[in-house]
Amino acid sequence: MRRILVLFAHPSLDRSEVNRPLMQATACVEGVNLVDLYAEYPDFQIDIDREQGRLLAHDVIVFMHPLYWYSTPAILKEWQDLVLEYGFAYGSKGTALRGKLFLSALTAGGGEVAYQTEGFNHFTIRELLQPLEQTASMCGMRYLPPFALFGARTAVEEGRIDAHVADWVRVLSALRDDRLDIETASGLTRLNADLGAIITEV
Repeated sequence: MRRILVLFAHPSLDRSEVNRPLMQATACVEGVNLVDLYAEYPDFQIDIDREQGRLLAHDVIVFMHPLYWYSTPAILKEWQDLVLEYGFAYGSKGTALRGKLFLSALTAGGGEVAYQTEGFNHFTIRELLQPLEQTASMCGMRYLPPFALFGARTAVEEGRIDAHVADWVRVLSALRDDRLDIETASGLTRLNADLGAIITEV
């Protein structure tokens, strides 16, 4: 059974209609350790040793966050800058994360059509997250495409939240139990494009 660490970052959780139910469902999945970074480090004074210990204790690392200016909220960038040190996460002796899985579970305000070459944002969601993909590569981790919800601003009124949360729990359970086809999933633009093609049911 893989151990999963979810690093959750939302600076205004009380106003979140999508990330809050995602976080709550995540916390209930056996084998998953959820860390609310803004709650744990409101002053941004990140405990590097503690966070590196968490990374060592888990097999799958997840960033869960809304998409802010084509990237993560500020605390996740601060976390990366401080925790992923040379000699620990990368470099000739920085092999602590080698072989672990990494992915981002994100929500985006715009519709999926906006995240295309010819769309409003000019790039796919995977292309926009290439800095995270390269970070995973530098650290020797296996990168999985993002698990993404598009059109987050209208997801509640359109009744799309419950199905998305259920799909996310399904992904977490499959990752935990080694029922997700990593090879096939790695080539996708987003992880939840077709879960039936990458998850083996119990």
